[in-house]
Order: sequence, then C-alpha cells, then structure tokens
Amino acid sequence: MKRLSLILLVILIASCSTYYQVNQEFNSRFEQGNLASAESFLKKNKTKRTRFLYYANRGVVNALEGQYEESNKWFEKAYIYSEDYAKDPAAVAASFLVNPQVVPYQAEDHEQLLILYYKALNYLKLNDYEAALVECRRLNVRLNQLSDKYKSDNKYRRDAFIHNLMGIIYEASGDVNNAFIAYRNAYEIYESDYEKLFGLGPPTQLKQDLLRTAYLNGFMTELYQYEDEFGMSYQPVQTDANLIFFWHNGLGPVKGEWSLNFAVQGGDGAMAFASTDEGMSFPIPINSLSDEQSNALADLKVFRVAFPKYIERPVSFAGAYLEKEGSTFDLELAEDVNDIAFKTLQERMLKELGKGILRVALKKAAEKQLRKESDGWGAVMGIVNAVTEKADTRNWQTIPHSIYYSRIPLDIGKNELVLKTFNVKANQPVEEVFTYDVDQKGVTLFQVYQSF
Repeated sequence: MKRLSLILLVILIASCSTYYQVNQEFNSRFEQGNLASAESFLKKNKTKRTRFLYYANRGVVNALEGQYEESNKWFEKAYIYSEDYAKDPAAVAASFLVNPQVVPYQAEDHEQLLILYYKALNYLKLNDYEAALVECRRLNVRLNQLSDKYKSDNKYRRDAFIHNLMGIIYEASGDVNNAFIAYRNAYEIYESDYEKLFGLGPPTQLKQDLLRTAYLNGFMTELYQYEDEFGMSYQPVQTDANLIFFWHNGLGPVKGEWSLNFAVQGGDGAMAFASTDEGMSFPIPINSLSDEQSNALADLKVFRVAFPKYIERPVSFAGAYLEKEGSTFDLELAEDVNDIAFKTLQERMLKELGKGILRVALKKAAEKQLRKESDGWGAVMGIVNAVTEKADTRNWQTIPHSIYYSRIPLDIGKNELVLKTFNVKANQPVEEVFTYDVDQKGVTLFQVYQSF
C-alpha cells in the first residue's frame, strides 16, 4: 500500500504540468523559428484527444514554411474535425470521474474562425481568389453560428476583423459591391462590439477602404455620410497595384490552472457548494444524485476544484510600419487575439465552475463510500482524486498574439519596402526588406509576416 501511495504521489507531481509544459520541446523549437525541427517533433507526437491541435499546428508550421497547399490540407482536416465533432458519451462520463482532458479537445470559438482565416490567407498567397472566397462563405456560416450562440451584446458573438478580411478578399477579386458590404459590417462591429469589449476601434485603413468602395459603387449618399462621420475627405487616387501586409505579432496566450476551495452547505432538496473567498455559490439538486452520493456529500467539509485560465505571452514588439520610397504606412491593430481568448474563456467560466464542482463532488462521494469499506483503499482513492483533479489546459498555442495590417500602393516593376518593427527593449527598430515585382495593373498581392 505504501509503494502504491508513493507511485501515486509521483504521478501527482507529474500531473501538475500544463499542456504547454508537456509540449515544451515543440514550443521551444517553434518559438525560436526552428520550423523544420518543430514539424519533425509534431510528426512523432500525435494523440487522439488533441487531434484538432495537431492538425492546426501542422497547418501553421507549413504556412510559415511557404508550403501553402500542404498547410491547407491540415487546416481542412482541423476544420472538418471541428465541424463533425461529437462528444463520446463514455469520455464525457469519465471526465466527471477523472478530469476534462479525457475528452477530445474541442476548439474555442476564436480558434475555429482562425482555421478559416489561415486557409483564406494561404489561398491568397496561391492567387486563388475563388477558393479564398469559399473560405469567406464558410467564415460567414461560422459567424452566424457564433451570433446565434450568444444573443447578448456583451458577448464575443461577431468578429470585426473577419468581416474586414472578407471585404479585402472581395475587393481583390473585383467584387466591390460585396467588399463594401463586408467593410461596412466590419466598421459597425468595431464601433459597437470591439470598442466596448476590447477597447479597439475601427482602423483608419478600414475607413479608407469603406470610403473608396462606396465611391467605386456610386453610393454617393453613403460616401458623404461616412466622410462626415470619419472627418475625412475622399480623393480618388489611381494606383497600379496594391499590397495587403498582415503582421502577426507575437504568440497567443497559453492555458494554465487555478483552483478554489469550496465548502458544502446542505439543505432540503438541494445542496450548495460555496466559496466564501470569491462570494460564489452553486446549487446542486439532490434529486440528480443517488442516495449514496447525496449522503456521502453531506459529510464533506471542504474540497478543491481546478479550473483553466489564460496566461498572456507578452509581445517583444510594440509596433511596426512600412517604408516605401520615403512614404510610411503604419501597421494598424485589427485583431487582438489575446484579448479575444481571455474573453471567450471568461464567457463560459460559470459553466466551467459548475462542471468542476460536480466533478469533484462525485469523486469525493465515491471516496467517502470506499472509506467505509476499506480505510486504506479509501486513502488511495483520495490520492487518485488529488492526482486527477486537473483543469483542461489545452489550447491552440501557435496562433498570433495580435494581427496588424496595412494597404500599400505598388507600381509596375520592382517595388522595395522596408518593414521596421520596434522591440520593447531596444532603441533601434529591427529592419527587414521585402521586394515585389508587379507585371500587370490591378493586381493585389498579399504578405504575411510572423514576429515570434
């Protein structure tokens, strides 16, 4: 019995590791930009319960390597998996006796949108506008599902940046009418939702794109309205071509763990689990439990419940801009992925709290019953319960912290641009030169740059 207890205690120490820590070798290689090595590690470490994350990570690594078709194969697998995701009843039941990590990982709301965002970018790099528009339609479906899921205005239920992206793709394909509609939707969501939820207003570039497409569509009433609203005057400018530059700054947050102590409060027909420190109380109907479970719970005093939390990975770069022939183009923040991740977890935290309390309550009730039969085995089960009480710390950890963008006019022939990124710890900007050759008018080029 002592040997078994010792083994369980060793497992307990190992079980304290988060998903990020368990995958430290891959994370280290990826964060250093060692993509080939990171991909090699991924190929050897595929698990059934993290299939979505495996597909998504393979997609990101291949995209950064410039293997856009291969990348989209993995992103499509991730998309199909998230679409067809069906919870295994046995795994769900086990999650209440062990922990949520025995259930296959289901993507967060923003992660499902980012899968299609990456796919659309890959198709744009392949100059396949039609395929990129297919991803736009899929994004629309996802966005409608998100809006239906959360009726409250105080929820993350609409994504301004995704609508903005759809406008950019529509305009690049020559569909200025749908581009105007998408830009208008993006602007309205930035103004009403993003300003309130994330303190992020519409980018100046979006306003310029909205004015331009209103003019190109001949929507003069809307053009004058937005000119007054923005305090801007639109002047038509002829350009040979355009570059849309997306800057992925840093990496998104990782999930960690926190816990609360709950005391049991009994009552007729119900039992409540209260945390006096946090001022929270969660009733559990006794009629949902067996007589043995409710009697065992009545004898419990205090127990710990583990929950997930996000931990931000601070960015190394505070801002960036592009230079072209003496002109500067600011890269504007269009999507704060980090803030959205925190918001989505916050929105379902009450649900997480309720599930966590019920999970630990059932485990403790089973332990109490076993102690009546054998105090030794009851103690062992107590250790097992402690070992297995763990929050689900899985999440997609190769997505950017934040996304910036800008539209830059290009000329026929060779164009040289200098990207200047400002490290928060350095006085001088980090520079990188990009060259684009344009051989026909009216084209739109796309560039995605990742700062680790």
